[in-house]
Amino acid sequence: MSRAALVTGGGTGIGAAIARRLRADGYDVCITGRRREPLDAVAAETGALAVQADTGDPADAEKAVDAAKEAFGRLDLLVCSAGVGLGGTVEEQTPEGWDAVLRTNLTGAFLASRAAMPELVRAKGSVVTISSDSGLRAAPRSAAYCTAKAGLIMLTQCIALDYGPHGVRANCVCPGWVRTPMADEEMDELAELRGTDREGAYELVASPVPLRRPGSPEEIASAVAWLASEEASFMTGAVVAIDGGNTVVDPSATVFG
Repeated sequence: MSRAALVTGGGTGIGAAIARRLRADGYDVCITGRRREPLDAVAAETGALAVQADTGDPADAEKAVDAAKEAFGRLDLLVCSAGVGLGGTVEEQTPEGWDAVLRTNLTGAFLASRAAMPELVRAKGSVVTISSDSGLRAAPRSAAYCTAKAGLIMLTQCIALDYGPHGVRANCVCPGWVRTPMADEEMDELAELRGTDREGAYELVASPVPLRRPGSPEEIASAVAWLASEEASFMTGAVVAIDGGNTVVDPSATVFG
């Protein structure tokens, strides 16, 4: 019997790349997202089941899990990839913006995990969450985003602790800059500020990174596929930075380089 996966935020960017990789690895895959058009495009390309659902809505989380269970008869893997960004310091950020970022990036993962856990326990499956370097280090004017991504790391580790005795593993991936539609928008904003273009902006943000480049969605998807595989069967509660080495750098020391 094929393994089955549910990928939130599976219509674009990293989530779409994960869906493609899991399908190539033989998984039955259900993808969710708020926008129908990108979901349908990924579904047409890969054969994944598309379910339009808001990851921050409890009823939608249950709906997505029920759809996957009905279609595939089981659920072995939950990938929490849905995410949004909305910049601002604590003064600049509005309460509504704060709630929106935490609801999608953190509460959504809680709701998906809560809905999926009975099936994951039954299958002795796993959870992989997509956090960020921004969950490990503070970034300017990113109070809500960094807080949500840091919370996601701890949520993952709590799941690992609570459900390890039931055979469920939970691991967290922290990407650095990755070429996605969301990152492209941020690069366009940076390019306008610095008088360059999108590629120049990517070069700027990658300049202190040891590998000197952004990542690709497929590189993150490869790590997720490995964490979900039997090759990682003794790995749980891990926080894996996939960032070209960004988090090992002491920015204050780079002036000596």
